[in-house]
Amino acid sequence: MQSPTLPPSMLSALQRVMRPLVRLMLRKGVTYTMFADLLKQVFVDVAHHEFRLNETPPTDSRISLLTGVHRKDVRRLRSDAGKAPEALPANITLGAQLVSVWTTSPPFCSAPGQALPLPRLASVGGDCSFDALVAKVSTDIRGRVVLDEWLRLGVVRLDEQDCVHLEAQAFVPQKGFDEKAAYFGHNLHDHACAAVHNLSCEGQPFFERSVHYDALSAASVEHLRDVVAKDGMQTLLAFSRLAAELESVDTPSEEQRQRITVGLYFYTEATDPDSSKTPGP
Repeated sequence: MQSPTLPPSMLSALQRVMRPLVRLMLRKGVTYTMFADLLKQVFVDVAHHEFRLNETPPTDSRISLLTGVHRKDVRRLRSDAGKAPEALPANITLGAQLVSVWTTSPPFCSAPGQALPLPRLASVGGDCSFDALVAKVSTDIRGRVVLDEWLRLGVVRLDEQDCVHLEAQAFVPQKGFDEKAAYFGHNLHDHACAAVHNLSCEGQPFFERSVHYDALSAASVEHLRDVVAKDGMQTLLAFSRLAAELESVDTPSEEQRQRITVGLYFYTEATDPDSSKTPGP
């Protein structure tokens, strides 16, 4: 039953947000029944953790009332609930740290954002080698293990002189669906959290802005795509360097630590012929 206080625009917005997600699910064989079961678990989990009264966990009946999920299903889902999945797998967080050091810290870069090709072995490159880069971030894993995985993902390439070249200025796997899916979940989750927070009008809003035009030629779109890729990457790298500098001197307790996500995206598609053009100045 629809709440009398539910704005009609809310359901319209949710319907639009879900369309690309449903497109992905259909392409990957996720049926409505499978997704409905998954969504039922999410409804119960969010109600359990985020809709408490006086910090008291809600009863099965209250969760059923809030979510519309049958009380027997609520009881089953709460008993089956395990540990929440980590935001990003360990191999991806390690990869992001390595790329950050490679692009911001001498002797691994010639300038901020300019990663140098690194000799693969420490016996050849010494402190300016791929082995040394990995050792600087983690002593628990060998450089060869990281290199093999990064070659598989298309993050780096190995030249004829046995030097390792970074293929991207951030850890974004070019291959490997599981790794891409991890970033998909992380980035879309945090963007949605910022948007939901702003729509809820609770506390200081998060920065969330975009520009959009609907009467551009294909050539203009490609020009914008190239500019956004180049300038946008430099902007993100500047934010990354600043965050790394601040983190290197911050000393928060375990309870006071906070994480951030700063993102930038570009999207284009054919304009709906029934929609109006971008108003002029």
